[in-house]
Amino acid sequence: MFVGATQAVAPDAASSLKLATWNVNSIRQRQDLVLDWLAREKPDVLMMQEIKCETAQFPAEAFKQAGYGCVVVGQKSYNGVATLVRGPFETVTECLPGFADDAARYVEVRTQGMVLGNLYLPNGNSGGEAGYATKLNFLDALTARARQMLEQSTDFVLAGDYNICPTREDCAPGALGPEDALVRPQSRAAWRRLCWLGLTDALRALHPHGEAYTFWDYQARAWERDCGLRIDHMLLSPRVAERLQTAIPDRAERGLPRPSDHVPFVVTVAGGA
Repeated sequence: MFVGATQAVAPDAASSLKLATWNVNSIRQRQDLVLDWLAREKPDVLMMQEIKCETAQFPAEAFKQAGYGCVVVGQKSYNGVATLVRGPFETVTECLPGFADDAARYVEVRTQGMVLGNLYLPNGNSGGEAGYATKLNFLDALTARARQMLEQSTDFVLAGDYNICPTREDCAPGALGPEDALVRPQSRAAWRRLCWLGLTDALRALHPHGEAYTFWDYQARAWERDCGLRIDHMLLSPRVAERLQTAIPDRAERGLPRPSDHVPFVVTVAGGA
């Protein structure tokens, strides 16, 4: 339930752009769930993370039949991102500039007059301090990329699984310990540095307070206890933020059989000029 939400502008279906991000936790296990969701919700763009398959194994043909082109950056068994788009688009980059790692964690496309960065930020809880440093390095590179696009007057969205709870309100009481990489002070400080470039957290722009979880662990009956986290986000560049209409997690997906531990996070923005 959102507390103190501002009034959102009612979207006009004919002129709105519907964007979604979803960590699907294995596309081959969730393909039917994703296709069903696409048929119901009809987003213009779906940015998926943790597809957990190599590019050649991604079910691109099934999504093509559903009306979506796709760009996929896959990896065997781990990570992986894929962006589905209705209508024309072009791929900008299949890696995050400045991030020296072979993991499949980033892809950018250009469509509808904006660049959409689809990201799967490292969790940071494995590999000791070196693993955590990789998380911070990704955030540094993402901040540099955002700064570059702002300097170029590019309209853009950076969406995906950030593996960061920005504030205490984004983490259910007792869900994580204080040393968890998702809530460590350095993680939250890096998030703030990214936002302070002039980006807008789509969810909190419309719903400043209240629980809006996007993830519930499979363990310890987290879903049944509503012990969730808000770790899936969309950050909007200034002109895109001016067009923001709605932003909400599709919570119902978590209650379906064999769900991902994340749910889609859906944002609508008014169509461009």
